[in-house]
Amino acid sequence: MENRAGCFVNNLSGEMAYKSFKPAPLPPSPPVEMDTEMIQKLVEANRNIAILEGLSSRIPNMDLFVSMYVRKEALMSSQIEGTQCTLDDILSPYIETNANQDVADVVNYVKATEYAIDRLNTLPICSRLIKETHAVLLQGVRGSEKSPGEFRYSQNWIGGTGSTLMNARYIPPNPSDMIEAMSNLEKFINNDDSLDPLIASALIHYQFETTHPFLDGNGRVGRLLITLFLMERKVLTTPALYISYYLKLNRVEYYDRMTQVRRTGDYEQWIRFFLDAISESAKEAVADIDRLTTLHDSSMSKLNDLSTRQKKSVFAVFTYLESNPIIDIGKTASALGMSYNTTAKAVSILEEKRILQQTSKEGKARIYSYTDYLDILRKST
Repeated sequence: MENRAGCFVNNLSGEMAYKSFKPAPLPPSPPVEMDTEMIQKLVEANRNIAILEGLSSRIPNMDLFVSMYVRKEALMSSQIEGTQCTLDDILSPYIETNANQDVADVVNYVKATEYAIDRLNTLPICSRLIKETHAVLLQGVRGSEKSPGEFRYSQNWIGGTGSTLMNARYIPPNPSDMIEAMSNLEKFINNDDSLDPLIASALIHYQFETTHPFLDGNGRVGRLLITLFLMERKVLTTPALYISYYLKLNRVEYYDRMTQVRRTGDYEQWIRFFLDAISESAKEAVADIDRLTTLHDSSMSKLNDLSTRQKKSVFAVFTYLESNPIIDIGKTASALGMSYNTTAKAVSILEEKRILQQTSKEGKARIYSYTDYLDILRKST
């Protein structure tokens, strides 16, 4: 059975026989049909991205928001794969000593994102960059025995726990078809400028997930590829879009729509869903930036009446809080190069001003949280 998305290929024989999917190269043929509904969704998605980009260029502490977004996207993308982890786990001052496998997965996703974005300065999106990013993602965590940084040499499949090749939900291309598919995808990413970048990114994500070139980590790398492509095409200047929240909320539809492309060749229904995901994610990011900016201004206004002597240390701790909203005094003092007593006094003032509150203890150390800030970030996790 063949359609414009590809065909199923016979592998092995006898009792071992199975069919794997061989994707057709991009762009689709015949081309993507731009009906009125899709054009409207495309205009809306581009408009919402433009609003987000406009905000990004105007906000003085955008780097701070972005570092939070990267952590949030890492958390969401990992949760789609079943990682049991919360935002508080990722932001804990004791992350090094308390890190379990789930936390380590998310921390690695953050490292992989930062690595890949930096690597874009010296390398276009290509198989090499994708493999290097995958190696960072799986370094020393679950899946580290599954050839990090290497395309697979064996057949993989997708299905529930305990599923086999015989009852898998989906069997990606066999190793030789996979290599060919990745080579074609690399050409499409770097050579096709005729499509709007948002439509191209929908096709790239679908094709990467369908090709499934790694033994583990395909979903996370595939979602990161969306951000990398939009940054490479200068649609985004920062990774401030966390699309995985929308995909997690609509996880069943997310998988079903990609399956539908393979089954019927209907790329259009997938692209419409993807454009909605981009649109909603951009709107959500704008709303969060507005909320965080309002909170920043409100917190700063509470500190206006401090003496000159107090201001230096309190502002230092407050600034630290905006990238580390869960703290303990000892680690904060060390990070800021301030004495324990000076830091403790600043924390006490921030507590009096109702910016900080003690939320727990770790041994004898008290843990303080910037709860209003965390509430905004937690909203979608």
